[in-house]
Amino acid sequence: MTAPALGGTQRGADAALWADFEALCGFGGRVAGSPGERAALDWALGRLADIATAVGAPPPRAWPVGYAGWLCRDARLVDLATGRALACTPLLGTAATAGVEAEVIDLGRGHPDDFERAGDAIAGHIVLVRHEYPFAAGHVHRRVKLGHAQRRGAVGFLIAHPEPEAGPVSGSSGRDGGPGIPALGIDTAAAAALAQSPDGRPARARIVIDGEDVAGRTRILTLDLPGHGPDLVVVSAHVDGHPHGESAIDNATGVAVALAVARSLAAGVAAQPRGLRVCLTSAEEWGLAGSRRWLAGLDDDERARMRLAVNLDSVGGAPSLTALTTDFSALDRFVRRVAAEEGLALATHLPTMANSDHANFAAHGIPALRLIAGFDDPGTALRLLLTARDRRDLVRPGELAAAARTAAALVTHALAADETTMTGLAAR
Repeated sequence: MTAPALGGTQRGADAALWADFEALCGFGGRVAGSPGERAALDWALGRLADIATAVGAPPPRAWPVGYAGWLCRDARLVDLATGRALACTPLLGTAATAGVEAEVIDLGRGHPDDFERAGDAIAGHIVLVRHEYPFAAGHVHRRVKLGHAQRRGAVGFLIAHPEPEAGPVSGSSGRDGGPGIPALGIDTAAAAALAQSPDGRPARARIVIDGEDVAGRTRILTLDLPGHGPDLVVVSAHVDGHPHGESAIDNATGVAVALAVARSLAAGVAAQPRGLRVCLTSAEEWGLAGSRRWLAGLDDDERARMRLAVNLDSVGGAPSLTALTTDFSALDRFVRRVAAEEGLALATHLPTMANSDHANFAAHGIPALRLIAGFDDPGTALRLLLTARDRRDLVRPGELAAAARTAAALVTHALAADETTMTGLAAR
């Protein structure tokens, strides 16, 4: 089985690739639990059914999954010095408050060292930090910063996007229905308004979040294209997104490419030693909750069938592609070998970055990688993820075609690999 050619610099041999991407963007941000997410999942299920019908495979399956959902009716941030309302977005699942008022302590980047230096001064304050480009070695994740603030007794948390045109930054609070503090994403103007005054006086702010925890329900969609044996190579991508923009890069790109890979390989899978599973997840933006609970609910034998997981998340918006290989050293070597044989411009990054669904597969011992664009390149369009600027105009057709070629090559080699090679991929 040879890797298929999926397009050139234009929209590719698979004309549906770009159409699928635009269709997903048309559902809006697709926040888990929203009408847009439900409509997008219905659409995706139909697309999987089309693939199954075309090759006579069993129909796709929708697995119901619960997660700690959340409903927000209102979120406000007020600069108490002026009474002015500031632009803000509540972090998904954040703790509610009828109104907390406190001085703002600006910790700059919000590195652990910044929290250490501030020490006891954090208690009783609203902590302000900056959002970092999330796809770079050494970045400090939003939830890590929020965790430091909470443990040190902060009464609120603000994270500001550093670029003026981006608007307020979104993201998950990671609270998962547990204890927490009210947390908002803000823009550069709000951060400037709440910065310490020239005479050293701290700003004061008021946070109001009218929200409540609810029982969230979503669906994990799977399509199995059988091979000779029971084992599977998984291609996954998350459908859900954020409350503003189109969640275009993150992750309409990944879903569209996953569907293109499935179409390109479907007819040949039956002749291979193992089958292909396409897995479209949701509630990924809620701290990876959807795939985590789905995988945990499977029995050991079902998980053992999945020999490799190739997760596609944010695979457009930049010309470069990197495979995050999650500390699986043999998998890292496999990816580099495939890239060399197929003439692919593909880098690898071995240390674990638990920033998408691949981390949940890896937690169960399943060799897993995330294919991502723009890794370690903060000047790319991926710097605008989690904001209202994550729209389809940031993506180029050739980027999706290149991601589809790369993903298809990795999957093709895994479908056809000998058993010794596949067993060895689990080495760490």
